[in-house]
Amino acid sequence: MIRRSKANIESLGLSNVETVHVSSDDIPFEDGSFDVIISNGVINLSPGKRELFREMYRVLKPGGAIQFADIVLEKNLPDGMAGSPATWAQ
Repeated sequence: MIRRSKANIESLGLSNVETVHVSSDDIPFEDGSFDVIISNGVINLSPGKRELFREMYRVLKPGGAIQFADIVLEKNLPDGMAGSPATWAQ
């Protein structure tokens, strides 16, 4: 995804965009660094969701936005699926 993102940025001729791969529970940027945070499935895959959201809000500027595309369950999974990493990836 990083490679694809960088290729798209280059093809669009953008100079004010940067793509960086970081750990979801330790974002190496200063407080209030970003106007927008975009996530496509990272929240679902993170076992430390509380820490992830804490980090996202820490690096977000006041009045900034978080846009994410993740799956939200409306009811509990069956017992055999609840603890399965393979289920998370489906």
